[in-house]
Amino acid sequence: MAFPDDVLTEDEHVVLHLHPHWKALIRPVAVLVLAVAAVVAGLVLLPSGGGGSIALAVIGGLALLAVLWLTLWPFLVWRSTHYLFTNERVLLQQGVLSRDRRDIPLTRINDHAMNQRFVERLLGCGTLTIESAGERGQSVLHDVPGVGRVQTKLYELVEAHHDKHSLGDGEMRDILADLHDGKPLRDPTA
Repeated sequence: MAFPDDVLTEDEHVVLHLHPHWKALIRPVAVLVLAVAAVVAGLVLLPSGGGGSIALAVIGGLALLAVLWLTLWPFLVWRSTHYLFTNERVLLQQGVLSRDRRDIPLTRINDHAMNQRFVERLLGCGTLTIESAGERGQSVLHDVPGVGRVQTKLYELVEAHHDKHSLGDGEMRDILADLHDGKPLRDPTA
């Protein structure tokens, strides 16, 4: 369930690799604890014998189903959800049996915003919304750990990528001068 390195380009490197915040596992852990408690209570409180054994088997079967469906599955979903920020793009991947991946090049990111409810502020997580050019528009990343730090890092990545791939005024003048055989260009407004 680790993120494969072979999806990265040659000059690309990972800046942040995150899973959703651990708060997504609170309910699955609570279900696990309750299921174990139900089985232990059945062992202690139910009489040993025909009816007690059947009731214990039913409790054990229901507990096993609850653990598989409400504990193991959410854990697998949490573990297989990746928020990957590189120096070239943002990759969002999720899926246990099937896989969905979205790549958002840094050049296409128009805006990004974060949102934290009160409990999320206490836990240090939140929602990050990335708006990109294209037909898919917004990508919403829920339960991002350290969402404020992640939003700041995303801003830095977008700006660094823009600076790396754009020309400054001096560079543009040099290119234009080279195009005109080293002769200075006339100012069209003069």
